[in-house]
Amino acid sequence: AFREAIAGLDGYDLYAEKDIAKALIAYYSANPDFIWVTGTSPNSRAEDAVRVLGEAASYGLTPADYTVEVPAAGESAGNADERLKELVRFEMALSARVLRYARDAQSGRVDPNRMTGYYDFPPKPLDMEGVLKTLAHTQQVRTYLESRHPQNSEYQALRVELEALQASAEDEITIDPNLLLKPGQTSPELPKLLTKIARNLDDEMGGAYGEVLARLATSQVYDPELVPVIKAVQKRAGMKGDGVIGPRTVASLAGTSKADKIQKVRVALEELRWLPSDLGSPRVFINQPAFTASYIDDGEEKLKTRAVVGRPTNQTAFFYDQIEQVDFHPYWGVPQSILVNEMLPRLRRDPGYLDRAGYEVVNARGKRIPSSSVNWGAYGAKIPYGVRQLPSEANALG
Repeated sequence: AFREAIAGLDGYDLYAEKDIAKALIAYYSANPDFIWVTGTSPNSRAEDAVRVLGEAASYGLTPADYTVEVPAAGESAGNADERLKELVRFEMALSARVLRYARDAQSGRVDPNRMTGYYDFPPKPLDMEGVLKTLAHTQQVRTYLESRHPQNSEYQALRVELEALQASAEDEITIDPNLLLKPGQTSPELPKLLTKIARNLDDEMGGAYGEVLARLATSQVYDPELVPVIKAVQKRAGMKGDGVIGPRTVASLAGTSKADKIQKVRVALEELRWLPSDLGSPRVFINQPAFTASYIDDGEEKLKTRAVVGRPTNQTAFFYDQIEQVDFHPYWGVPQSILVNEMLPRLRRDPGYLDRAGYEVVNARGKRIPSSSVNWGAYGAKIPYGVRQLPSEANALG
């Protein structure tokens, strides 16, 4: 039946990425049979696959990327040739979308190594023909497809957070973003602002200002008693703390919208898909946005410490590797980018700077030479010397 059905693909346009298209041709050339169709209808295997694809949003993926039109039961039943055409087109479409889903779940929708040289992750190849072979011989379609996703606890925690955000209501309190209010003035926006503050009180703020906020919660008059509260809120947001309620104060209280929070979790899920499937145990995990390094053993964080992370202009690379040696008092090898962009201008004015600042200069043969002996003004983007900082309290690596 499948060989007869192939004719139904004439004139059929199916978008599939190059690697997926090659896998479809190779698999069905060697295995000319349906995976997703039994008789004249999609089978239970297909039903499970379509359900999993439809739940892509729960993993931070976009369901529209995996949409497949399922032939309705009984449609074209009176015309066997037309029905066969519908089924073979459905077969190809579902296989293409399942392969896309499996690839995205395992490796992410984006290849980070192609975005920037700061990413250096090992490839995560997917045997797409093997995926189709496995699915053709199992009834556990859901289990198999879900197993393509990372199985670590961090990924699962983000999924729980995403589900909670998607189910949550939008913040019903909106404050005029252009509000400007000084002590003694009146505004109907003030009670809403005070409610926002009260919702976000921690123990320290609650102990200091909880009673005042509760007593004046419905006041439209900016009472002098509220000024210390507003100043404390402003200082926590990194502002001067002048007690004047303006757009910056309102913005700091408005927080992140639901849509922005969801997008941040989706991005975090994607970034975890870029990482190797096996992160290793024990392992050291550097959380660059948090400026922390964690030692994790058997899924439990045993130690967390602060970490030095580069600036956007001199970024810290993202990579995965085996730890072979630990130096507790390390040298810091100055990257060429920092040497050229940050140090060279000063060295042209003050050639001996590195000697005084606790750095060593070595030539191409590894011999130490005085910084003051180098004609730094003769070099630009390529400097034929290495520079490293000696272990010390001032060392950039701590």
